[in-house]
Amino acid sequence: MEISAAGRLEVRITTADVGKRVSVRSLIEHGPPGERFTDTVGVLTSWDNDVLQITRRSGESVRIAESTLIAGRIVPSAPARRRGPAASYEELARVSTRAWRPVESGRLGEWELRAAEGFTRRANSVLPLGDPGVPLDDALTAVRDWYAARGLPAYAQTATGAEGTQELLCAELERRGWAREVTAELWVGPLAPVADLGGEPSGVVLSREADGAWLARYRRKGVSEVALRVLGSGPSVWFATVPGDGTDAPAAIGRCVVDGRWAGFAAVEVDPARRRRGLATAVMAALARRALDEGASAAWLQVEDDNAGARALYDRMGFAAHHAYHHYRAPESSAPAGDGAS
Repeated sequence: MEISAAGRLEVRITTADVGKRVSVRSLIEHGPPGERFTDTVGVLTSWDNDVLQITRRSGESVRIAESTLIAGRIVPSAPARRRGPAASYEELARVSTRAWRPVESGRLGEWELRAAEGFTRRANSVLPLGDPGVPLDDALTAVRDWYAARGLPAYAQTATGAEGTQELLCAELERRGWAREVTAELWVGPLAPVADLGGEPSGVVLSREADGAWLARYRRKGVSEVALRVLGSGPSVWFATVPGDGTDAPAAIGRCVVDGRWAGFAAVEVDPARRRRGLATAVMAALARRALDEGASAAWLQVEDDNAGARALYDRMGFAAHHAYHHYRAPESSAPAGDGAS
């Protein structure tokens, strides 16, 4: 907190600081006994009618009455991460979208419109990087029209929590009635330690295609031809399988896309009866070794907030959260989107 020369806490932010990352202390008006203050850190996304709105790293929006402010200051735009390769949000957004390509895309200025007949929100949402070339309301109308023409609900994929992310756009979407349905995180880490975790290769089969056995373990059943095209998209795609014991479905599977220095992991799934036996680690280690052979040195993956087991595993592997990403749904739509958030 900012402290004056006289030793008093001071509010050193104004309405002109909207869009900057701030740290504020405010009074708790109706809190538990003994708790008088609370601290909030995030991007100041609005300051209207004597109320501040601050968007935290997670994407959560906090409203604070100006009359309760005790102290406030500008803080660096992105906190230093404790570990993991350095990367900008834009770099990771472009790498992750190349690893999960739609079957149809369009451009609205610098925004990318993506469609794949509803298979996952990532492949059926607009990625709003940069300037759409028109005012925001016109851009959002064009987005809704583009998806409506394909019989799909309109989604926007945004991010919070790192330098260059889209807290202001998230706030504008919320003001226009777009609903945040899903939040997950993109984690990054060094690749070589992942390759070392599995010891000697044992039982993991790598392939360029998702065959019938791999699909039998994949959690999205009844995969269509469109879904197979999305799964097979990316600069260099590898599928890993650990065969089962005479059953149709493998014991474990995984997917990795190699793109320059990056290896992106996804669809790491294990037979529930065989969990906690190191199969997920073995799958990722085998894929990591192949990615190292192709020149990659850094890794990324996406994990949902409520997947405690996966988050603990990735933390042990050396991954750390880089930013949160969200899917916002246009208010006119009400039908479910495809078969998953990822």
